[in-house]
Amino acid sequence: MAIDTEFHREGTYFPKVALIQVAWGEGNIALLDPLSCDLNSFSELFETDTQFVMHAAAQDLEVFSRVCGQVPRKLFDTQIAAGFLGLSSPSLAVLYQQYLGVTLPKEDRMTNWLLRPLTEKQKSYAASDVAHLLEIYELQKNRLTELGRLSWVEDECNSFLERESLRRSPDEAWRKIKELRRLKGKSKDVGYSISKWRELEAAKLDIPVKRVLSDLVIVSIAQQIPKTLEELKKIRGFENQKIRNSHQEAILDVVSNPSIAPQESKEKKSDSKSSDLKAAVALITAYIYQLARDVEIDPSLLGSRSDIEALVSGDKESRLLHGWRGVLVGKVSEEILTGKVSFAFDGENRILLEPRN
Repeated sequence: MAIDTEFHREGTYFPKVALIQVAWGEGNIALLDPLSCDLNSFSELFETDTQFVMHAAAQDLEVFSRVCGQVPRKLFDTQIAAGFLGLSSPSLAVLYQQYLGVTLPKEDRMTNWLLRPLTEKQKSYAASDVAHLLEIYELQKNRLTELGRLSWVEDECNSFLERESLRRSPDEAWRKIKELRRLKGKSKDVGYSISKWRELEAAKLDIPVKRVLSDLVIVSIAQQIPKTLEELKKIRGFENQKIRNSHQEAILDVVSNPSIAPQESKEKKSDSKSSDLKAAVALITAYIYQLARDVEIDPSLLGSRSDIEALVSGDKESRLLHGWRGVLVGKVSEEILTGKVSFAFDGENRILLEPRN
């Protein structure tokens, strides 16, 4: 079953679902109006073995989690699958054109989906998003099966579901602010705690998080740790936000009694040790990009810089050592790091791996 949503979230924390599009079987399409029907039956359907096909599903999953408290147990994301077939995060329009030669309409992309009644043009646009999604799914599945990669996509979709379940967790909010991850001691604890408070407050008021506090203000508070209202009001960026008195007092309470920030799963090495690893990180990065090009897989799927750093630093939990990544990357990377193979160039900007005696 193919499924998609239309929603708005301008000025709100939670998405306001306006339409749900469903396609199944041979050309069956239904448009469901969440403003006039109960969507709780989806929660039962999501728990079955039905394969749900979606494209770039992150925000759609958030919509379903909000409106029916459940997301699909079995997900096939055509954007993820495309990454295993040589395309890098393609839009749905790109897939329609690439696989079917079909051009999706664009003119109603920014329409107001909450207005009723919907026009025939709006309905046609919404239906087009799922009209051929099952055909694309079948084409992708067949090609992935030929390449022996279908299980890789299934594993990645399962991991994606797990990550998305935590994406808006208040306890994870601090990780979205890069500067906070560099702090230490009480400053890090304050940054973690203020970020969590902001997330909870934004959800309670149903407003965007940055209307509660900007990232700049959170980082400044974490660095300076104000103890009084006067010190708080001097924080950089604070003067540009309309912060209610109760929020100011709540912020000071959080600052004075912060929770302990979670320990990073991959401990940072000392500066000297980190510097020693830079060359190895560069080598593995070059190898992964070459490999991605050779096997036609989006390099971002193979591994992030943090994955590579974990591998190089000897972390046995690195994603590059497990599952399908371990098959593609793990063994050769370990041979590179242990000096069993060396790099050479073939004169055409391609890397060659040569055994060392």
